[in-house]
Amino acid sequence: MSGLQTYKNIYLVGIGGIGMSALARYFKYVGKNVAGYDRVESPLTQSLASEGISIHYEDLGSDIAPQFKDPSNTLVVYTPAIKVLAELTYFQQQNFTIYKRAEVLGALTRTFQGLCVAGTHGKTTTSSLLAFLLTELTTGCTAFLGGIATNFNSNLVLHPQSKFAVIEADEFDRSFLHLAPYAAIVTATDPDHLDIYGSEQAFVEGFRQFVMRIDPKGYSIQKNGLNLPSLAKVVTYGVDDPKADYNLTNLRFVDGYQIGDVYYDSVQYTDFKFGLPGVHNAENALACIALLNQIGYRIDELRSGVQGFKGVKRRFEYHVRSSELIYIDDYAHHPVEIKALLLSVRKLYPELPLIGIFQPHLYSRTQDFAPEFASALSELDSLYLLPIYAAREEPIAGVSSEWLCELAKVDVKQVLEPIDLLSKIRKIDRGVVLTIGAGDIDRLVGPIKETLQIHIQTL
Repeated sequence: MSGLQTYKNIYLVGIGGIGMSALARYFKYVGKNVAGYDRVESPLTQSLASEGISIHYEDLGSDIAPQFKDPSNTLVVYTPAIKVLAELTYFQQQNFTIYKRAEVLGALTRTFQGLCVAGTHGKTTTSSLLAFLLTELTTGCTAFLGGIATNFNSNLVLHPQSKFAVIEADEFDRSFLHLAPYAAIVTATDPDHLDIYGSEQAFVEGFRQFVMRIDPKGYSIQKNGLNLPSLAKVVTYGVDDPKADYNLTNLRFVDGYQIGDVYYDSVQYTDFKFGLPGVHNAENALACIALLNQIGYRIDELRSGVQGFKGVKRRFEYHVRSSELIYIDDYAHHPVEIKALLLSVRKLYPELPLIGIFQPHLYSRTQDFAPEFASALSELDSLYLLPIYAAREEPIAGVSSEWLCELAKVDVKQVLEPIDLLSKIRKIDRGVVLTIGAGDIDRLVGPIKETLQIHIQTL
């Protein structure tokens, strides 16, 4: 790949995506002219526009702004989620340099010591915590995140002097194979994206290839049991797992905090307070502790950062929090993630009914894991399913939210259009309400929050 610094203009096709928007912000920060296209306006694109980035929502074909029409000084970056677009065809026909987002991210991060976080679940929260810990340690980092980290209120973290870059390593479209980490965390390899990989074996093989890309002088931090071979030093972690190198035990809740004890190298570090609830979040924090300890930081140095981490937007994000009525929004879109979410909520609120609003993401994923989705969602007391969010896909015959609803063993269940959902929400006066999914369900968060808050005020 030719040097990115030679390009004056950066044009991003799919600029509103969470990963693409981080690149847009980075290029704006280093002084490039940045513009791009996205299909729909969103709070994220509005934020980018307020930062001086030009965005449009109509496919302009060849009618793009004149300053971006010179192939010699304009780099085009695109996301594989966009399949057909006249603008992209124009750039291809005019011989522009065109790279996938992952290729550009890989090129950028080769100028740093890359600390990558991969895995089917938890990579956004884990990479955000890793970036926050480095910031709290004053070492700092540049970070490209797959969500809006609450502590930074951004998906991009900048530190001009730090040698570290924290990168969320996305397995979709094998994007993470463009990266060359110094150290990496792998949280899970539960099969996903089978429309891309074709089989569970090929999916896990993708992670094996990723781990083999880690610098032999670096570190491969893995959840114990993944058994991914690496040229780098392999270090394992786990909860209540004495066979793991880093073991987190005695998890409990004290004064509103989840607390646990960390064991490493026969030494016990007691009473670690975790800023986020849930066993999976404590496990993610342990992964960060392991990586940072391996690269030279003392475990006790990490206490305040672990406690002060506030999480990521749409990851166990509270919107209503009263004694009898709770509303949490979460990005979970894989059966394992949903199961972990519901188990955590059940432990936190054992006396309250769980009311889940789930939007399945992708026809292919719903088809591949329908029994697993049904089993996870059966932990709910009430289930409201929205139509499947298609994203990049065409419908698959027989695969629908109605089909998934039939499979779920929940007494109260129904498939609803978004417009009909609020009438159901208005009737809820007790319980934990959860919106779950990775599509456009986040557009309902505001109306649901307002409806529940009004309801609380009238009780």
